[in-house]
Amino acid sequence: MAWGPDRWRLYRLVGREGARTIRATLARFSAPPPILARVRVSALVIAPQDLRTSDATFADDIYAGLFVFAGRSLAAGGGSPFEYAPPSREWAEELYGFGWLRHLRAADTALARANARSFVSDFIAGRGDPVLARQTPVAARRLISFLCQSPLVLEGADHGFYDSFLRAIGRNAQQLERDLRRGVSPPSRLVAAVALCYAGLCCDGIQPILRRATRVLARELDRQVLPDGGHRSRNPRFGMELLLDLLPLRQAFLSRSVEPPASLLQAVDRMLPLLRLLRHPDASLSHFNGMGATDADHLATLLVYDDTFGRPMMHAPNTGYERLEGGRMVVTADVGASPPLPYSLNATAGCLSFEMSSGPQRIVVNCGLPASGTDLRMLARSTAAHSTATVARTSSCRFVEKSGFWWERRMSAWINRRLGPVVLRGPEDVAAERVEDRGGVVLAARHDGYQREFGLVHERRWHLLPAEGRLEGSDAFLRQAGKPGPRITGRGRALPVAVRFHIHPAIAVRSVPGGIELASALGEVWLFDAEGADIRIEESVYFAGLSGPRRTDQIVLTLAVTDRAEVRWTFARLGSAIR
Repeated sequence: MAWGPDRWRLYRLVGREGARTIRATLARFSAPPPILARVRVSALVIAPQDLRTSDATFADDIYAGLFVFAGRSLAAGGGSPFEYAPPSREWAEELYGFGWLRHLRAADTALARANARSFVSDFIAGRGDPVLARQTPVAARRLISFLCQSPLVLEGADHGFYDSFLRAIGRNAQQLERDLRRGVSPPSRLVAAVALCYAGLCCDGIQPILRRATRVLARELDRQVLPDGGHRSRNPRFGMELLLDLLPLRQAFLSRSVEPPASLLQAVDRMLPLLRLLRHPDASLSHFNGMGATDADHLATLLVYDDTFGRPMMHAPNTGYERLEGGRMVVTADVGASPPLPYSLNATAGCLSFEMSSGPQRIVVNCGLPASGTDLRMLARSTAAHSTATVARTSSCRFVEKSGFWWERRMSAWINRRLGPVVLRGPEDVAAERVEDRGGVVLAARHDGYQREFGLVHERRWHLLPAEGRLEGSDAFLRQAGKPGPRITGRGRALPVAVRFHIHPAIAVRSVPGGIELASALGEVWLFDAEGADIRIEESVYFAGLSGPRRTDQIVLTLAVTDRAEVRWTFARLGSAIR
């Protein structure tokens, strides 16, 4: 932990979190009485639709005792997966969320139904890790999965299993209600309210929870879904997963002849167009702020519900994303400040990063968030894992990490247990402007993520010329004379800067006279050139591959900045490869 503002930010964060813990404890005595304390689920009325696509071949793996979640696998043989140590935390969250039951339902066999009941029975019997299973987002996902997949689990079940299944649903709902009363992070509060609305609509005996859950849901949607449709976390994956739950919930309200809250209808209408802004022609979402590999079938399912008839929005000023599009070329850019601390669990230090596609081929990418692995995820959140500029080998965000004196390490460990590796400090003053120019579109943006420590402001400019098949850009680094910052470590000396362009693994990269050639498997050839910096090709890793991390290349521009420096670069499409 560096001396100065970051250290005091940690101290203030610990103080705020401690005060919140005390308030949550006191609130238990003053909050309204729990609705579900003395009621029980007596029957299931409806089974809501699960929009997440299923694959019966996954059922074959499960028959064989192979459980593949979050990029990790576990071979349980003939045993229960709950009896084994999970390969990763993310793997365990998927296991205890039971979303994988939909694959067994797709198999539509007596064996699949028997397997599903066996796994549910193992969990109800208390096997597994109760700490991981009780996390609010995991419990919310499990409650929704149990309700959606109840036809699979209950078909052919005896009365004893039916009763234990209903009791498990009731206990799950009680836990989520307690979580709302005790105070959890805003994203967890939102998913808990969604799950409790499902329970109130689908279950007989606990209908009173619906009114309170609907009230919480409406309040949280108004707070967390921004006017342009983005979530406060700026995480495209969170928004995508939320929509996959909100759309069936809207239908469940209508099926029970209950008026859906206006906030739910408005949030859905705002969120769908933002997915189109971030979508590339290869049917995947841009890798910003927690987005890894895209489930293209899930995205396609969601976009069917979009009433904009395929026209993507170009400008999301509240969430901080921009889209430039013309001809075959698409550029998406992150021009937003870091999200508020409670929403920053998966936020990345990728301000002013961008991705570029030509037709269905991704060319410039960010590394994306891997499916699992704490260390890999922290690496993927760094500025160096994004197609933007890094100053002095540091990130533009500071994350809560175990460093500093022994008491600071303990503070950081406590915060990580409570909140996770959130962003302690990131770019705050981020400005962007776009104009039409010379038959193309110009986007200019700047951020102050390096101003406090190094006194530098990073400015980036993109100029998309679709008729010419070109993307021209520049990166400028300026000393802010009037805003020196409290502790500038680079004053009076040249600072090393690296401007990175991570290239998609499907692109072949090589040095040629006049620049760097980029050749795609689809036959397109691009030439990258730059002036004002040294150019080299380095190895990189693409974390967002559907089959896991893949080796790839990155173009790195290196320069030294004292007071002011600028580098200009160009991606130009050619007719044929350079020989």
